[in-house]
Amino acid sequence: MFFVERLESVIANGRKLPLTTSVVVDQAAALDLIDELRHAIPEEVQSARRISAEGERIIERAQREAEDVIARAQEQAAFLIEERELTRAAQEESVRILEQAEADGEEVKRGADEYAASILIGLEGEVVRTLQGIKRGIQLLDERRSQLRGALEEVPAGPDEYGPIEGHEPGPVDAWEEPGPESPARRR
Repeated sequence: MFFVERLESVIANGRKLPLTTSVVVDQAAALDLIDELRHAIPEEVQSARRISAEGERIIERAQREAEDVIARAQEQAAFLIEERELTRAAQEESVRILEQAEADGEEVKRGADEYAASILIGLEGEVVRTLQGIKRGIQLLDERRSQLRGALEEVPAGPDEYGPIEGHEPGPVDAWEEPGPESPARRR
């Protein structure tokens, strides 16, 4: 910028030619300015080259950083996609496991119900047989009581008339009472 201002000053201080737009300039001042420009231009060019090179390095670094950011973003996206896929697969597997567990639970429940039913049916048969045996026992006891009652009616009234029976201790038959409605032998 400094050289441009000086060149402008040399031209402005030159003498104008009448009736033209031309100017006569000081040759020595113009040549000195051109020499200075020749020496200064390489420095300016080098400075411009340095600035340009620095700009290119900045651009390259920015491109590398951009590529790194893009690569990291792609890796992150791939990770998220993989994670999402793993999450989806895990959810599907958990649903499958739950369905299998429910099916297995139903199967176990069905098997337990069948087993319990078979045990109860067998137990019912045992109870029916036991009840029949109890009924037969009660019937047999009723028959024996009837026979015993009939035999006692044929025997005289008691020990008062005949005295005690020799070698016989009085027992439950001697003190027999007719069972009432509350008696366990009469319950059915």
